[in-house]
Amino acid sequence: MSHNTFGHLFRVTTWGESHGPAIGCVVDGCPPGLPLTEADIQFWLNRRKPGTSRFVTQRREPDEVRILSGVFEDDRTGGPVTTGTPISLIIDNVDQRSKDYAEIRDLYRPGHADYVYDAKYGVRDYRGGGRSSARETAARVAAGAVARRVLGEGVSIRAAVVQIGKIAIDRARWDWTEVENNPLWSPDAEAAKQWEALLDETRKDGNSVGAIVEVEATGVPAGWGAPIYGKLDAELASALMSINAVKGVEIGAGFAAAALTGVENADEMRAGNDGRPHFLSNMAGGVLGGISTGQPVVARIAIKPTSSILTPRRTVTKDGENADVSTTGRHDPCVGIRAAPVAEAMVACVLADAMLRQRGQTGR
Repeated sequence: MSHNTFGHLFRVTTWGESHGPAIGCVVDGCPPGLPLTEADIQFWLNRRKPGTSRFVTQRREPDEVRILSGVFEDDRTGGPVTTGTPISLIIDNVDQRSKDYAEIRDLYRPGHADYVYDAKYGVRDYRGGGRSSARETAARVAAGAVARRVLGEGVSIRAAVVQIGKIAIDRARWDWTEVENNPLWSPDAEAAKQWEALLDETRKDGNSVGAIVEVEATGVPAGWGAPIYGKLDAELASALMSINAVKGVEIGAGFAAAALTGVENADEMRAGNDGRPHFLSNMAGGVLGGISTGQPVVARIAIKPTSSILTPRRTVTKDGENADVSTTGRHDPCVGIRAAPVAEAMVACVLADAMLRQRGQTGR
């Protein structure tokens, strides 16, 4: 299998399967001298791990990370710092229940990658989807923790769920602190209550729903990214689209821009006190011509309903016979909930790469 690596200077390779002994990643291109401990990475992994509420899969994975290489004790600080060599991270799988998948080993689950993996490779790991499982995203979150170290305290990245099913938040009630107060990553406390009722009903019905996640990065200076083939928004879109179950990405106003006029869509400017332009709106989502403007970088991802559902669906077997399939096991009624920290991680990795490329080209 190819294409397990992304990034240019800050490069991430993930490895492992859902029901294998472990998953992990190798981060290459991290500058030396940055403080990095397992606890630094664990903080972000804990925000993604399963089994944290009744609204996510009950698979009990502690997601405890170990650093195998790329850090060393610094005599000056007395703590571990990055050495500039590849950072290898491993997360053991401890709560696999492969027997849950025994009955579907010869069935192609609708909405899953079962058929296309067989079509491409002639073999597939049917236990939880193997490499196509969202379990792989834990390694991305670990890599994102390293990327945040590269970016430093000046860049802040945070995500929120803004819609589940047909119920969207009221942006007039947006409160970032509320995201930490409920298990659904909602910035709107009232919407969170409605989502809880929806998800309880959805799980009871053996069904699932989709979601929209919004991610914002502040503190990104003007100038990151490049015209034409190195556009910052294009690389963000590519990274976000690579997340499991994501079927759409938009930057700034996104698809809504098609309904706007040029007057409404243009982000007007006035002279700022610091000698730089002050934007009066942010329809562009912090990126113009593929280069960051200095405004918050804003992206949204549309996530399809979880494909693993109890409700029987029509399918075919590996031998080409018609059949019905019902996926048992432990699954999210809305996979979009745990996609929020993954989206943060992917944005962090793209921005860390953009920062290093900017430094390499311009020296600043």
